Amino acid sequence: MQLRTPFRFLTGIALAAAFAGATYAAACAAGEEPVTLAAPPGILQGTLDVPAGAGPFPLVIILAGSGPTDRNGNQGEQIRTDTYKQLAAGLAAKGVASLRYDKRGVAGSSRAVAKENDLRFETYADDAAAWVAKVRKDPRFNRIFIAGHSEGSLVGILAAQRTKIDGFVSLDGAGRRVPALLHDQLAKGAPNLVVQSDAIAAQLQRGQSVDDVPDELQMLYRPSVQQYLISWFKYDPATELAKLKIPVTIVQGEADIQVPVSDAKLLAAADPAAKLVIVPGMSHPLKHVGGTSPADENPAYVDPALPLDPAVVQAIVDLIARAA
Repeated sequence: MQLRTPFRFLTGIALAAAFAGATYAAACAAGEEPVTLAAPPGILQGTLDVPAGAGPFPLVIILAGSGPTDRNGNQGEQIRTDTYKQLAAGLAAKGVASLRYDKRGVAGSSRAVAKENDLRFETYADDAAAWVAKVRKDPRFNRIFIAGHSEGSLVGILAAQRTKIDGFVSLDGAGRRVPALLHDQLAKGAPNLVVQSDAIAAQLQRGQSVDDVPDELQMLYRPSVQQYLISWFKYDPATELAKLKIPVTIVQGEADIQVPVSDAKLLAAADPAAKLVIVPGMSHPLKHVGGTSPADENPAYVDPALPLDPAVVQAIVDLIARAA
């Protein structure tokens, strides 16, 4: 399966641990500092971005999307967005601290996964909750928020069920179970694989592994990733969001060709108190693009110089003010 724009989400799932050996250059800009968290069998590495001034500051934990996405929003040389790095800088300019980190098996946290088959979706939520506990002990920060992007939205929802936070932001997060998204994306880009994929996804959703996977779908459903998919497919994001009792904002790009606006509306319907922010022209990497075709969106994945849509930072700052 080639890495074309309609398959960014699919390949993100498929490559969930494929870059476990990648390295990360942990250079920190002014105001940034490295931070680690014990995560047997390894450690998680992250970056704190602390604004200038006396504090204490509200802090936002930024949770990455699917696949081998590092703390800055990049996947090796294939996807270069700097989305999370730009988000951290934008928040710091508004007096908001942030923590972004490499999740298990990725970049600086590569040794925190021994085998791909060991990874479970809940592990990501547990890790996020552990980061919350760590930063709550830091007197520089007085309130803790989570902003989860794409897959990180559901991770953040589950983390918020595990530990106390002061508010949650979903950034282009799905409002349906993953198999429904996979169906839609394959229908757009590889309709000949839809029937087979649906059958495999349905079996995984029932908690059963699949032995006979077609070659064309091996990257997505290979045996070593099936237990992770089983642990992920069982969650309905809207159902899980409805369990939260904290301020919530749902941010959705109108030009996102991976997660449609209808998913954001499903999340909003699950929490009538949530604020829904639809951003015209914003793509899945949270960058403004000229249209909704793959050609329009592709630069957002490969040009890190493209700026973050300012509506993202503003929505998070507004939530922090609302939660005061």
